[in-house]
Amino acid sequence: MDLRIGIQNSPRELGFETSLTAAEVEQAVSAALSGQSPVLRLTDSKGAVYVVPAAALAYVEIGTEESRKIGFVG
Repeated sequence: MDLRIGIQNSPRELGFETSLTAAEVEQAVSAALSGQSPVLRLTDSKGAVYVVPAAALAYVEIGTEESRKIGFVG
């Protein structure tokens, strides 16, 4: 699944692919925004860890869990 995370006062967003489900990502974001965790911690599909302070989150866009289709329709 593709994720995009906007960070306040930063012109660029974090974009990466993760093996987490949409529900798992939503739960982590909710925990960070509700104050249960001071950071949002997510791991991408290659094992890299991203840690963003909860107070700096601008938005989190959760993509679809479907794989992208390549080719022509016709």
